[in-house]
Amino acid sequence: MKKYVIYIILVIVGIAIGKIAFTKKVCGTDTSEAIAETTMWTCSMHPQIMLPEPGDCPICGMDLIPAQENDSELSANQFRMTENAIALANIETTKISEGNTSNTALKLTGTIEANEKTNAIQTAHFGGRIEKLYVNITGEEVRAGQRIALIYSPELVTTQQELLTASRMKESQPALYKAVRNKLKLWKLSESQIQQIENSKQVITKFPIYASVSGVVTEKMVEEGNHVMEGGALFKVSNLNSVWASFDAYEKQLASLKKGDNIIITTNANPNEQIPAKISFIDPVLDTKTRTVAVKVALNNRDKNLKPGMFVTGVLDKKVSKSDILTIPKSAVLWTGKRSLVYVKKSTNEPIFEAREVTLGNITGDYYEVVSGINSEDEVVTNGAFTVDAAAQLLGKKSMMSASKETKVSTSKNLTLNAAFQKAFQPSIKAYLALKNALVKSDVKLAAEKSKAFREAMEKLTVSQRKEADLYWTVLHKTSKSINKNTPIERHRKSFQVISNHIIELLENFTQLDQKLTVQFCPMADNNKGAYWLSDSTQIRNPYFGEAMLTCGSVTRELGSD
Repeated sequence: MKKYVIYIILVIVGIAIGKIAFTKKVCGTDTSEAIAETTMWTCSMHPQIMLPEPGDCPICGMDLIPAQENDSELSANQFRMTENAIALANIETTKISEGNTSNTALKLTGTIEANEKTNAIQTAHFGGRIEKLYVNITGEEVRAGQRIALIYSPELVTTQQELLTASRMKESQPALYKAVRNKLKLWKLSESQIQQIENSKQVITKFPIYASVSGVVTEKMVEEGNHVMEGGALFKVSNLNSVWASFDAYEKQLASLKKGDNIIITTNANPNEQIPAKISFIDPVLDTKTRTVAVKVALNNRDKNLKPGMFVTGVLDKKVSKSDILTIPKSAVLWTGKRSLVYVKKSTNEPIFEAREVTLGNITGDYYEVVSGINSEDEVVTNGAFTVDAAAQLLGKKSMMSASKETKVSTSKNLTLNAAFQKAFQPSIKAYLALKNALVKSDVKLAAEKSKAFREAMEKLTVSQRKEADLYWTVLHKTSKSINKNTPIERHRKSFQVISNHIIELLENFTQLDQKLTVQFCPMADNNKGAYWLSDSTQIRNPYFGEAMLTCGSVTRELGSD
């Protein structure tokens, strides 16, 4: 009996051990398979590529790398940095709401302008032909009563003849005589000039024009030999004894500005001299393009030290708190020509960053005022921003090198091209495609030959046909000359980019094409700014990299019909 009990116990124990071992094996297999199945692979240059297994990037052909965990939760422009990289680069962030809120003077920047109240237009008192100008230079100073021009006026000659006739009959017809004299006075002839005509009994053919105001000529509107109408403008004159310092104030600054506020003004030309003044005028209308309001300060300029166009700085005599205006440290801003970027840390606990374009206002000490782009709760990188930007570029995220809207090829159709021109230009399109294929092969000699063929095709257009798109023809023809056997392939590709941009823009205006064309784009060309080209196929063959990245690019749109 005991023997059977032992057997039964051994069987149960064996079954239990086997079940545990089998379960471990299954679980181990399932776990590894689950990990393998959940691992995604991406391209370091094209992070939008996400594939379930390793291989080559379908865009540029580079080896795929494992995607970082939890990156699926990030938006297209967000990226993660390691704690080690952050420590090595000494990256520091600051919450905007925790910034310096100490009181500081409000600073405005602007320029010196002519005071509109002192502007005047010097006109011709009578119509005629300008025989001579005594004031020939913009910026020349004139005085009231100064002779500024000499005019031949047929109408004035006729009226002088009428005066001489009326003077002989002034005893019998005094009303007529008086009317003719008054007519000449309306043309600003002085009593002495009229008396001279009567005494000499000679008609004066050329009459001088005298300045009616004193000031500086800010705009010359006529030349010698021009014909002017009565009342026609000759010069624009400004009295620069009084000028304006004109500033642009942002919406958030308006609460701190009042007409009559004291302001201290300094110029770049003489920064040590302070000019105390008061705000004279605040424009009641906001400029919707710049989101600013013009603030004017009238300044005495009898010594003529303030020149229109000079840069000036105005500091309000009262204090304002920085907490009233959103500001960020200067070290946080990266400049890219017209654009300015900051990097925002998306989470306090995780090293996730994102580039943001911001619109900046005035400079207040070591801070920029922020008009738009971030809010008061954002945390921005204030030290090591260039390192963060480099990481963004390597991951293909939005960065300083990201192509702005201005790099895209225009699709506006503002040319009307006749059918004859469109038909005559078709051989030039075929020649362009041949040039593109030569650059795909990275063949300098072949590219030079195809560039010459492209020019020859364009030269077959008649002069009248070229005038249909004269600017495009000139740019295409001239640029193609730099693709020759004496220049390197890199120069060829740079010139080809210019040619491509113009020919795409031109063909956007075509209503007929002999073949369907595709506009293709490579984001890595032109130092990661991106570049376009035309192809007669949907297949990507990159002329900017050749074999190095033959298939890097994508079709953005099609031109022509089936």
